[in-house]
Amino acid sequence: MSPVTTVAERHPCFGPSSAPSETAPAEAVPTAAVRTSVRVPLRFPDGWETVADVFTFTGLADGKEHLALGLGEYATAETPLVRPHSECLTGDVFGSQRCDCGPQLREAAERIAKAGGYLLYLRQEGRGIGLYAKLDAYALQDQGLDTYAANRALGHGDDERDYTAAAQMLHTLGADSIRLLSNNPDKALQLDALGIDIVEQLPTGVHVSESNLRYLQAKVSHTHHSLDLPA
Repeated sequence: MSPVTTVAERHPCFGPSSAPSETAPAEAVPTAAVRTSVRVPLRFPDGWETVADVFTFTGLADGKEHLALGLGEYATAETPLVRPHSECLTGDVFGSQRCDCGPQLREAAERIAKAGGYLLYLRQEGRGIGLYAKLDAYALQDQGLDTYAANRALGHGDDERDYTAAAQMLHTLGADSIRLLSNNPDKALQLDALGIDIVEQLPTGVHVSESNLRYLQAKVSHTHHSLDLPA
């Protein structure tokens, strides 16, 4: 199948209060291909272990080095469980408690391994603004701004992530119909518009710490994340 042109930016109608249209056609996405697949044994800091088939790709729309980790019986799962997880160096690697990214990554790996599916590790640090800008935003949050106001003060959007590459990866792997593991309604809206059938959306657990409660509250109030937070 030959590649087709797509608009990489989010459709203007996307937003936390929007709903996928039942009649609107899916946006065309460029064709991608698997570049390599390699089996990697994984061991998390708490000792939990699994094995992943790690896929790399060619032809991704944004040219970034995104990964898909096939976990559990992913190849035979009728409707694979999928989490698009945006890279968070501070949370995923260093265990920062300013966000819930590290615990979400750990939770998602185990749940997907049990159910069979894919963990998409997307190189979209700081909701797409990059690592340095994210740390700049942290500094502004320390002065009283919430996570979204800090992004805007730096000249960025509230959330600059685009999931065209994620949809390409899923289409390439034959996962056109999925169960989505996410609290973020925008992920479902974008993937639906890009031709991925969201059969079910499942929330992750609520990973609250003293350091991230205000951050999580902003996600609920501003972008309607499905998080049941303590009062």
